[in-house]
Amino acid sequence: MSSLITLGYVGMFVSAFLAATILPLSSELVFTTLALNGSSALVLLVVASAGNVLGSIVNYVLGFRFGQLAATKLLRVSHATFMRAEVMYKKWGKWSLLLAWVPIIGDPLTLLAGTLRTRFWFFLLIVGISKAARYAALLFFITH
Repeated sequence: MSSLITLGYVGMFVSAFLAATILPLSSELVFTTLALNGSSALVLLVVASAGNVLGSIVNYVLGFRFGQLAATKLLRVSHATFMRAEVMYKKWGKWSLLLAWVPIIGDPLTLLAGTLRTRFWFFLLIVGISKAARYAALLFFITH
């Protein structure tokens, strides 16, 4: 993580992108460290949100192209985690994407959105709002 921090905004983008995929990474440490060390709050918010949304788009495309196979084989999501995400998605529909920022279930939800052919522009809007709101809330708590 320290090497990502030394890369500044580029490291933030990479960290946020990778954290949005099924890889077991978190971008909050990089975000918090950069925020506390003088990085522009607005630029940091935009870069982190863009990287995180782009990572979610990768999940969406994988789901769209390969379905559940992408989750369980390529990304090694457990069958149980995928099924929990599917139950949530079926219960709450496309609005469950507002939880795309939540650890463990958020990434499978974005993959499931592709699998179930959620309209891309709706996906992009809701996931963008969700991811940006998470980073904005984190920024608020860091600075206040």
